Amino acid sequence: MGRRWGFLIGFLVAVGLLGLGHGEQQPSETAAQRCFCQVSGYLDDCTCDVETIDKFNNYRLFPRLQKLLESDYFRYYKVNLKRPCPFWNDINQCGRRDCAVKPCHSDEVPDGIKSASYKYSEEANNLIEECEQAERLGAVDESLSEETQKAVLQWTKHDDSSDNFCEVDDIQSPDAEYVDLLLNPERYTGYKGPDAWKIWNVIYEENCFKPQTIKRPLNPLASGQGNFTYEISISKLPFVGLCVEKRAFYRLISGLHASINVHLSARYLLQDTWLEKKWGHNITEFQQRFDGILTEGEGPRRLKNLYFLYLIELRALSKVVPFFERPDFQLFTGNKDQDAENKMLLLEILHEIKSFPLHFDENSFFAGNKKEANKLKEDFRLHFRNISRIMDCVGCLKCRLWGKLQTQGLGTALKILFSEKLIANMPESGPSYEFHLTRQEIVSLFNAFGRISTSVKELENFRNLLQNIH
Repeated sequence: MGRRWGFLIGFLVAVGLLGLGHGEQQPSETAAQRCFCQVSGYLDDCTCDVETIDKFNNYRLFPRLQKLLESDYFRYYKVNLKRPCPFWNDINQCGRRDCAVKPCHSDEVPDGIKSASYKYSEEANNLIEECEQAERLGAVDESLSEETQKAVLQWTKHDDSSDNFCEVDDIQSPDAEYVDLLLNPERYTGYKGPDAWKIWNVIYEENCFKPQTIKRPLNPLASGQGNFTYEISISKLPFVGLCVEKRAFYRLISGLHASINVHLSARYLLQDTWLEKKWGHNITEFQQRFDGILTEGEGPRRLKNLYFLYLIELRALSKVVPFFERPDFQLFTGNKDQDAENKMLLLEILHEIKSFPLHFDENSFFAGNKKEANKLKEDFRLHFRNISRIMDCVGCLKCRLWGKLQTQGLGTALKILFSEKLIANMPESGPSYEFHLTRQEIVSLFNAFGRISTSVKELENFRNLLQNIH
């Protein structure tokens, strides 16, 4: 009898507790938790954690980097936006005002930049003008000085170098124009739909390393769910069986894609009237791209890939410090005081970057059998070079501008990482023939990293904005 009463009392208590649990509803996750709860701790294939990157970038690096990028040397970028797409002919040019790019008038660009778009000092400018004239003639003129002849051959060799990861614009082309990056900021333009999807489809499907057994829909737009069907499916790419280099390649492209989406969400056209345009953070747009539930768990992975990209470019900048420390190097614009001040700021930033305690270890790349490693490195380079060519197929000119700049910047970072011995053997003064960076590469390298740095900073802003949203 006592056992029956004990059972009955236990049953009633259990029912009461169950009812209490239903009556007191547990608080639901905030939007910030759904986007960011998994974006923490250590990153795959790295010894660095997200929190260390946030603190280092947002409080020690970001403000000074933005100041540097506002200087004349870094704000003017020469680009050819009229190059034909090498892969297909049916490009639908975006006709929206926000897709347009406003090039500079000749008198807006500092004379020092125009006279030599990739040299560093007044003395070097005179030499390169001779070199460029000789190259246009198609041969090394024997009447040129011995030093100039050598420079022509060395710089031509550099242009054709197998270490270049991008197909760069011919900046001597009549179609190449200077663009003020501050007046043509990267932000939401309205460029989307099948044409935008086609670009990313070709990048992921034809140029990313992946297991051949993976099947994805040929046209996700047909499902009626827009671009996100494709983004979700590609992000579920399993890394089982992929070596560290191929995993890294995919994560770099995914990280770049995520960073671009952060920029578009942070600088979204919120209001467009005849009085003014208002740009700002679009929380809904950000959630659609990165919310863990809306993206079936893939949004947070994309954000972690963004941090991986940050570490790769940060590491490249730390490795190339000796190149910029040479006394012959100048951020030459023709304004001596400003040039000297900007070089000091540049070196301050680079030494800050070098002090970062948890740099990515690139020594795991292309290790092992030398023949296989060289073959893999060449595949890696050609895949990325092809992606740089795809940027000429983007129908939105402003998107094309920033796509070309950021792929060239990442390609320059990869070139640096795989040129460690060449950098170590550079002469302390005079021309560096074995390892060399053009002005185009320098401007794209720092602006591309500036974009990633901005993305990391914007994630903090979105985290705060989403904190009280359920």
